[in-house]
Amino acid sequence: MSQPHHPTRGRRLLGGVRRRLAAAAGALALAAGLVAQGSPASAAGLTQVSGFGTNPGNLAMYAYVPDALPSGAPLVVALHGCTQSAGDYYGHSGWPALADRHRFAVVFPQTSTANNANSCFNWFEPGDSTRGRGEALSIRQMVDKAVALYGSDPRRVYVTGLSAGGGMTANLLAAYPDVFAGGAIASGLPARCADSVSAAYTCMYSPPDRTPAQWGDLVRAAAPAGTTSWPRVAIWQGTADTTVRPANATELRDQWTDVWGIGQTPSRTENLTGSTTRSVYTDAAGRPAVEVYSIAGMGHGLAVDPGSGAEQCGTAGAYYLDTICSSHHTARFWGLDRGSGDGGTGALPAPTGLTVTGTSDSTVSLRWNAVAGAASYQVFRDGTKVGGTASTGYTDTALAAGTAYRYTVAAVDSAGTAGALSAAVTATTTGFTPTCHTASNYEHTVAGRAYASGGQTYAKGSGQPMGLWNTFVTRTLKQTSPGYYVIADC
Repeated sequence: MSQPHHPTRGRRLLGGVRRRLAAAAGALALAAGLVAQGSPASAAGLTQVSGFGTNPGNLAMYAYVPDALPSGAPLVVALHGCTQSAGDYYGHSGWPALADRHRFAVVFPQTSTANNANSCFNWFEPGDSTRGRGEALSIRQMVDKAVALYGSDPRRVYVTGLSAGGGMTANLLAAYPDVFAGGAIASGLPARCADSVSAAYTCMYSPPDRTPAQWGDLVRAAAPAGTTSWPRVAIWQGTADTTVRPANATELRDQWTDVWGIGQTPSRTENLTGSTTRSVYTDAAGRPAVEVYSIAGMGHGLAVDPGSGAEQCGTAGAYYLDTICSSHHTARFWGLDRGSGDGGTGALPAPTGLTVTGTSDSTVSLRWNAVAGAASYQVFRDGTKVGGTASTGYTDTALAAGTAYRYTVAAVDSAGTAGALSAAVTATTTGFTPTCHTASNYEHTVAGRAYASGGQTYAKGSGQPMGLWNTFVTRTLKQTSPGYYVIADC
């Protein structure tokens, strides 16, 4: 993240200021990008697309499309960080492998030093980040081009980005909720947090502590009047990020839960690999609307997990940090791993009689009525497929204690096509009783209920800011699930 570079202002804006901002931000720097502006992509499979519109933001469009991709497939837009390129993000983020596995196209927009001295997307410039203007409009035109070229489903378009790309992602979700069904903001900023370079650095290092309603109003003001349908948003943040402070994840959480009209207390939390805590905020129908992924000890960058495992993807590098595959979990959150986000396209009816037959502190057992013609069944937890079985029963394992989960089931025919989803049931695991702890910020940190970053203290799990890391500031923390604490008045 760095200051903008406008050709009409000449070199007077750059000089020492450019060097200071690039160094201060960390700026996701790499020695060289894999794809050069206006030249053919050097990464195999990545293709430059021209003629995608008036392109007022002066961006380049690259795309990765799996072979024999059918029409009606989803589309993902992936935005790189500062001094990176489309090819760099293509090579490290893991999105191409997921596109192959789950069958969707990916567009990689690319900016350049002609737009910004450090090749950052200008997320902090209203002329580039609001509806119908600049870079935001160029990206919107790329979506239209991809839908026309690849037959992508316009109802299933998603956007994700890292750092400056994450800031632009938040603004795109606010400006175009009618275009994007979901988004993922990695080490990014709240929508409409800044409208200048100086405000951008304030947001990065010490974001304004606005109320959820104030943050939500910024989104509502940016969206078309009368908008009632909002994108589902995943937020990724490392707790040791000193470039984009973890408090940004809390403000993002407040912003998008308010937009959805839901509370800021998670419906449930769970521990994932890579020291990651996932907090889920569900809508009125019980579906995840906002998810926050907090990665303990991770600095500034995109979380990847190189390897060939089912939940692994990406390659490590500068600002691609080996912890957990964020792209895999984001794809699951959006429903890209199961075809349609509303269930399958097959003719089989929804299973009936779904019931919870048992729970423990880490398992939920389910049973349902058989569907004529079903070869197997798929089981979904909170909208994400978690397993399959040929029988009419299933036990979900490795769950968090004292946590509520929402389950649905779909029948699968002999061709492997899933039918409609069943009515949902909710099951709550046993074994956890919330507890409250009042102590100084220093004592909370020593006890593992909080962590310190840059002299400030944050609640473990929720990442809520608690103030200075010392013995003089006292807070009460409530443990709502294993490893998850929130500031509370107990």
